[in-house]
Amino acid sequence: MSLDRAVLDASAVINCAGPFIDTAIPIIEAALRSGIQYFDVAAEQAAVLAVFERFSCAAKQTGVVIAPAMAFYGGLGDLLATAAMGDWSAADEILIGVTLDSWKPTRGTRLTGQRNPGQRFILSHGRLKRSDPPPPRSWKFPAPFGQQNVVGVSFAETITISRHLRTSQIHAYMKEAPIADIRNPDTPVPAAVDESGRSSQTFVMDVIARKGDAERRAVARGQDIYAVTAPIVVEAAQRVVNGLARTTGVVAAGEVFDAQDFLRSLAPGHLSFEIR
Repeated sequence: MSLDRAVLDASAVINCAGPFIDTAIPIIEAALRSGIQYFDVAAEQAAVLAVFERFSCAAKQTGVVIAPAMAFYGGLGDLLATAAMGDWSAADEILIGVTLDSWKPTRGTRLTGQRNPGQRFILSHGRLKRSDPPPPRSWKFPAPFGQQNVVGVSFAETITISRHLRTSQIHAYMKEAPIADIRNPDTPVPAAVDESGRSSQTFVMDVIARKGDAERRAVARGQDIYAVTAPIVVEAAQRVVNGLARTTGVVAAGEVFDAQDFLRSLAPGHLSFEIR
């Protein structure tokens, strides 16, 4: 098969070819046949959930790591949630707030959106279910964004967090303006503004874990959600290939790596982060 030939003699495969609902399964099957590690940058909930449900036993038996959603959506939120939890064994709820100054989507983002219509998954009362998003609310982000109106959204981190962190509720929100950007067919693709190829887009991801009256917070700031995805997935692949994974099977970022150490490896060149 052509996929088997493509991964022959490789130590790992990084799948960047979305929509992942179409590409993840055949590439993972090829990786398992070759006994190599697999990573992707999926933000698609359905694709990520399918990987966990379909390949967990096979990946364990083969002794490899299958790591979907090692990206801005999915991996970063999962790492921040794990870091915020710290030594807590469980939380009552985990909230994820994302604010972007704008969102100029790539062609891949547009194609992925077209392949993923309908309700998204939320975690409610400890169970994943398809549901309408939570109602809009106000969120006080750290500087430079401050108070923003946000709407409920759900990306891959809802799936990954629910696989390894004990919590009853997971809700995610995003500033309204970037949602309008990606819904507008006339919004242009991102344009590079520096030698690294990053766009001018800035982001803050703010993750809150709550347990009773206690609250813990982990915050990441950076430039260009697409550009920060590359160092996340490459760092993950390097760690696994070098034998630094905590476990095998289908895994989430915060499950297989030390979350704070991983985040520190991305700072300050790719993002900054803090735990409050």
